[in-house]
Amino acid sequence: MSARTYADFTTQASFEIKKCDVHKLDDAPATEVVLTREEGLQYYRIMQTMRRMELKADQLYKQKIIRGFCHLYDGQVEYQGIFFPLIYTIPMYRGCHFNTRKIIYVYQYLKWRDFCRRGGIAKGKGGSMHMYTKNFYGGNGIVGAQVPLGAGVALACKYQERNELCVCLYGDGAANQGQIFETYNMAALWKLPVIFICENNKYGMGTSVERAAASTDYFKRGDFIPGLRVDGMDVLCVREATRFAADHCRSGKGPILMELQTYRYHGHSMSDPGVSYRTREEIQEVRSKSDPISMLKDRMLSNNMASVEELKEIDVEVRKEIEDAAQFATTDPEPPLDDLCNHIFSNEPPLEVRGTNPWTKLKSVS
Repeated sequence: MSARTYADFTTQASFEIKKCDVHKLDDAPATEVVLTREEGLQYYRIMQTMRRMELKADQLYKQKIIRGFCHLYDGQVEYQGIFFPLIYTIPMYRGCHFNTRKIIYVYQYLKWRDFCRRGGIAKGKGGSMHMYTKNFYGGNGIVGAQVPLGAGVALACKYQERNELCVCLYGDGAANQGQIFETYNMAALWKLPVIFICENNKYGMGTSVERAAASTDYFKRGDFIPGLRVDGMDVLCVREATRFAADHCRSGKGPILMELQTYRYHGHSMSDPGVSYRTREEIQEVRSKSDPISMLKDRMLSNNMASVEELKEIDVEVRKEIEDAAQFATTDPEPPLDDLCNHIFSNEPPLEVRGTNPWTKLKSVS
């Protein structure tokens, strides 16, 4: 922290944000919003943590420490998890960063997501498709499969008469899946408390949305379901739209659909350089004009809500946290073979499990 005291800073400021496009809605999220200094610093730290985790995963994959698949998220809506800490969430495969807001510490995330170490939440028996914790039901490797599952979570909320809702995320590439439209239909008929969020990063794998979809108005795809199209690169736009959508669901009006217009800096996966179907200049232009972290930083600095030195201190702290987490993860032991079949059931007595042949017997302990 610099020599300036907290009394020198503006405690809150008002901002004009981009208006959302709406479908079958009489109201819309606010365009005049207030950001407090405390909120801004919190958002900045979380977004930087998510960004640094992704970049560290990129580095470790290239060093062949992380194996298999690795789908990075940096640039793309790196702060949604900020607004869903107490809501049921079911993401797609590119939603790993949500863990930072779902009671999973960074070191556990790294150990468990890609390293498959014994101390991870999945005890080393799964990667990024085995992400479960309280209120968190993902990730999902089958494109679009999480959408009907998310509606099922919302159905449970309604059936058990809990004033809760489910946030269900999918990408523009999954938006053409038939199971999504089937889910829309049931959710609308039963007035399920679910927010369907289409993260439109403009490229489903390597195909632009214009080549893949006759209609790119994804927020209207629910037909009779109300929809919002949101600037997904602006943390304040996402915050206000999320609040609006959550209030809509909790009021008993049923589902709502949000399209977040966003962008990913990396390719679809680590095997995709990301520049065969778009130019480096296009990526750099988005980085320079619409980066979510830079936009928040500029707002805070230009309104005297933080100092350059204060934000640099946060950057240093986050970098250290990620480096420590990576070091911890890479030195944690792999699970022994005896643990291979454990936790098949959550509360059953020990049982024998057949191995690769009828004569091999392994024991499973809950």
